Amino acid sequence: MAQEHVEPTAPLVVAGMLGGYVTGRVTKKRPLAGVVLAAAGVAAGMRWYRNSGPGTTALLSTIYIGAFGASHPLAKKIGAWPSVLVSTAAAAGAAWVLNDTK
Repeated sequence: MAQEHVEPTAPLVVAGMLGGYVTGRVTKKRPLAGVVLAAAGVAAGMRWYRNSGPGTTALLSTIYIGAFGASHPLAKKIGAWPSVLVSTAAAAGAAWVLNDTK
């Protein structure tokens, strides 16, 4: 029996979080950064749902949004770039473990 192909999502998480941050920093337009974050999140969410079902989708969506939210207060303690990198790694790592390695 052939193994099903799981569409990777960790790269989408990285694109959303890092891409959103860089977009906001370069353009100085936070709403545009939000569009990048949301578009990648929706794309990842659709893959999570197809690959892993609604429960994992809800969990990974919560982690994605939570990591984004946590990056803001964390930035006050460790700086913007380290905060973005840590929160992105956490969210992408969760996507890789819970979805991408199936």
